[in-house]
Amino acid sequence: METVSITSLRKELYKIMERVISLNEPICVSTKNGNSIIMSEQDYNSLQETIYLLSQPGLLDSIKDGEKEDQSKMEIYNPKKGL
Repeated sequence: METVSITSLRKELYKIMERVISLNEPICVSTKNGNSIIMSEQDYNSLQETIYLLSQPGLLDSIKDGEKEDQSKMEIYNPKKGL
């Protein structure tokens, strides 16, 4: 992840924001009081969804169990047949 100073961010805000959005590349902004991260809305939403899903009890185990299933024995979902 690239780091830019707050001064550079002020000078090149538009260019930096366009890069963050188009490349989904977060930028670390350094200041004398600490750092912050600028990320695209798409990346933020993805991160929030991941956090939510991983916080659901048993969901990760269910996914892992599903990965072990024999795909050759699975039926293709057909909405006309129902579940």
